[in-house]
Amino acid sequence: MLRLAVVQDTAVPGDVAANVETAAKRVREVAAKGARLVVLPETFTTSWDPDAFDGPLPSLDDIAWLGPVQAAVDETGTVLVLNSPLARAGRRTITSLVIAPAEQPVAAYDKQHLYPPERERFESGGHGATIEVDGLKIGLSVCYDANFPEHAAAAAADGAILYVNSGAYFPGGGHRRDLHYAARALDNSMYVAFAGLVGGPPGLIGGSAIYDPLGRVVEGLDDATSGMVVATIDPAEVARVRDEQRMWADRRADLGPRRTFGF
Repeated sequence: MLRLAVVQDTAVPGDVAANVETAAKRVREVAAKGARLVVLPETFTTSWDPDAFDGPLPSLDDIAWLGPVQAAVDETGTVLVLNSPLARAGRRTITSLVIAPAEQPVAAYDKQHLYPPERERFESGGHGATIEVDGLKIGLSVCYDANFPEHAAAAAADGAILYVNSGAYFPGGGHRRDLHYAARALDNSMYVAFAGLVGGPPGLIGGSAIYDPLGRVVEGLDDATSGMVVATIDPAEVARVRDEQRMWADRRADLGPRRTFGF
């Protein structure tokens, strides 16, 4: 089993140093609650802010800026998924970094489905990504990715029993947010965890939550509160639900050619 934490918080637009310090503080707080894996919201290092996106972005050419969070994970033994805009060899991406104790930070996943204001500024990723923590496989996603059923299904097909999403939702998006994450959990009989930004210039809504393999909220936060949710990911529950519900076992990879009838 795996203790997972999702963090909901406000990031300071463009202030990478301050936001990384906040991230390090949150890592220590959730580690005190027994969390082994911690997920932070989308673009937490800069906030979701077009002005910040248009300025200088963090780079992995020099990782000194990640020092506070590296120290926090080294101290606590946690693994952190930290989403950040990155400048990388002439490319700009929205990237989920995985920071683990005594390891170099890994740019594990670049957001594949970019929302309209992001398309003008960033390049989409070319592949999905699965990480393994304590023997359990976890699929990575960022915000809009979860709107596409095939994205979570690809993670499940790769052996993931948990699909984590770092996100940032605008006011009015709460219904779509809640429906998509619950559906991805139920579709694939897997746990889904969403970590959302709150506040900032767009007035982002949080709604962070962890969903069980039947799409039910295990623990969640409202749209405005900074905080954290900690829950246990149980592989036996995934196996039980997949055996009982059968949707994952009964899926057909090939549905054959479609036929169209006109009347």
